[in-house]
Amino acid sequence: MRRGGILTNIALWLIAVFALAPLAWMVSVSFMSPGEASSFPPPLLPTKPSGANFVALFANTDMARYLANSLVLATLATLLSLTFNVMAGYAFAKLRFRGRDQLFRVLLTALVIPAQVAMIPLFLICKSLGIVNSFAGVLVPSIASVFGIFLVRQYALSIPDEMLEAARIDGASEGRIFRAIVLPTLKPILATLATFSFLGSWSDFLWPLIILNDSEKQTLPVALANLSREHVQDVELMMAGSVVTLLPVLALFLLLQRYYIAGLMAGSVKG
Repeated sequence: MRRGGILTNIALWLIAVFALAPLAWMVSVSFMSPGEASSFPPPLLPTKPSGANFVALFANTDMARYLANSLVLATLATLLSLTFNVMAGYAFAKLRFRGRDQLFRVLLTALVIPAQVAMIPLFLICKSLGIVNSFAGVLVPSIASVFGIFLVRQYALSIPDEMLEAARIDGASEGRIFRAIVLPTLKPILATLATFSFLGSWSDFLWPLIILNDSEKQTLPVALANLSREHVQDVELMMAGSVVTLLPVLALFLLLQRYYIAGLMAGSVKG
């Protein structure tokens, strides 16, 4: 048994090294001198580490603007997702209304539809609303998602009905019950949903590319793709841009890691 545990740990370490090696090399290349990564064989570490690539990235491009755009949009998308998905998920789990279960089954069928299929009608809706080429148009898909509603609903089912009924008997309004009882109970799944929403909005490439025409409103993934076409030979600069793109989401995951894992584990047990 002990030998089996050792072999399992070795296998997990090998998988972790295999998964993290490209990221580690990306960070290493971002500190190399121009052209150093293109030599053969490719060096693993920079000969003379330098932050010149990051300086050039922000000095010669509008990367600071794109970074600010992505931060604002990802933050707003996360807040919108938490607000609407949590309220809808709680309603489907604990509030009684006509056709609740049937409507939820209809929503679940949308999980099998690829997101790309809905982009054309979604674009036409945004065009009719006059929000094409605006941040509001970028945020429309983030308002609510079937997955987010499902995630919250499955966790909210674990809230005892007796607790909610006791609060109602004591005269608490539905709004107070939601704020004082439901939200604190949903804290682990809120962190999980916030992580998913932020990562999804931050790394989204196709929808901002479709909805935004103004280069000043571009998000970081779109700007990084444009940068790759302009500086296709400058591998070190591209890796510096990739590191800048990675750092915020990595920081968020490390910050919410404990709650994120707790939410996933609790959801898997209680769902």
